[in-house]
Amino acid sequence: TEEISLLLKELKSFLIPFIRKIQKSKIKINPSILAGNFDVEKQKEFNRLVVQKMGFDFESGRLDISTHPFTTNFHPEDVRFTVRYDKNNLFYSLSSAIHETGHALYEQGILAENFGTALGESVSLGIHESQSRIWEKIVGRGRPFWRHFYPILQKEFPEPFSNVSFEDFYRAINFIQPSLIRTEADEVTYNLHIILRFEIEKDLIEGSILVEDLPQIWNSKVKEYLGIKIPNDTKGVLQDVHWAEGLFGYFPTYTLGNLYSAQLYEAAKRDVLNLEEELARGEFNHFREWLRKNIHIHGKFYLATELVQKLTGEKLNNKYFINYITKKYEEIYNIK
Repeated sequence: TEEISLLLKELKSFLIPFIRKIQKSKIKINPSILAGNFDVEKQKEFNRLVVQKMGFDFESGRLDISTHPFTTNFHPEDVRFTVRYDKNNLFYSLSSAIHETGHALYEQGILAENFGTALGESVSLGIHESQSRIWEKIVGRGRPFWRHFYPILQKEFPEPFSNVSFEDFYRAINFIQPSLIRTEADEVTYNLHIILRFEIEKDLIEGSILVEDLPQIWNSKVKEYLGIKIPNDTKGVLQDVHWAEGLFGYFPTYTLGNLYSAQLYEAAKRDVLNLEEELARGEFNHFREWLRKNIHIHGKFYLATELVQKLTGEKLNNKYFINYITKKYEEIYNIK
């Protein structure tokens, strides 16, 4: 708790003013250019193409549909994940497909010979989340990834993408705007959703606040951190299933995943020669195998903290995530 409190406090002190800078930017991004009428069967085909290119083995797993995207595994050779579809929003399913593939590749990368032992299990929820976020956000919303996939997307969905330039598309998929729902938040505002939940959990457990006061406390924090007003508790304090299930202390794993992902990606760029040039050519093998060799196959051999120290030469810290966010969005929004 002491360690995560320091990390989140430092992260919050960066995020709130950085979001204000983005909101003051004169660059206007129109995310509506991504909207269209996307045949669900064609979405399924495109998702399968992307997922297969990333390295998911369909001989050892499945991709299906559910109300809420998730990944589950019964064995390294039986890993299943799901997405949901919206005919007007291609990224409703595609983002989930890339995210869940990150989880699924981790499970497929665990050595089958170690099944049933601690070496046959993932090291932690935070490291697991790092695998989904590194693929979904850092790779899947990056320029190199779309240098390869955007021409294919334009061919498969000429309406609307044949009339959308690569630059406009790239900016639109990285549009930043504070929102009510955590699971729909962009990568800049997302961690503030986690931070306010952690602060509330900590105060609840320490007895400094009462359950009956949660709606007011929640609404106040959202207004302070994200600058938006909560219309009702469904879109506010009651939006997640975690507390109803008794999963207190779970939320920080999401932010840990984000922090791990940025730190691990820098290590991968150091180790894999011309990594981003490979991604731009649609060559994902070296990156996937780097993750498999350095993370997946070890199971629980290392603690998460030991694993990060071993791979990056440093303890987990905010520096890499802050640098990643700053560099990416200063360029997109032309801010300094």
